[in-house]
Amino acid sequence: MTEKKEIFADGIGQIHFSGGMIRYDFVTLQPTEDGKAPEPKANIRIIMPPQGFLSAFNSMQELIDKLLENGILKKNEPAPKKNKK
Repeated sequence: MTEKKEIFADGIGQIHFSGGMIRYDFVTLQPTEDGKAPEPKANIRIIMPPQGFLSAFNSMQELIDKLLENGILKKNEPAPKKNKK
């Protein structure tokens, strides 16, 4: 079995379309010198064609559905609407 490289990210800082490709900028949270909340810093970019993006999105949606079904994730309830005066 070949060794796989693992990359950690706290989330996606930006996702955009440029030059015909979808670009994900992944971030990690980095501590600040003054002890305030950690700041997101871009650490890696993944670039893929639109068809690859769509395939990845469909795979993520399938996983989300399974996590919801197994109770690992819970759907957010919509915020109550405010009455206009």
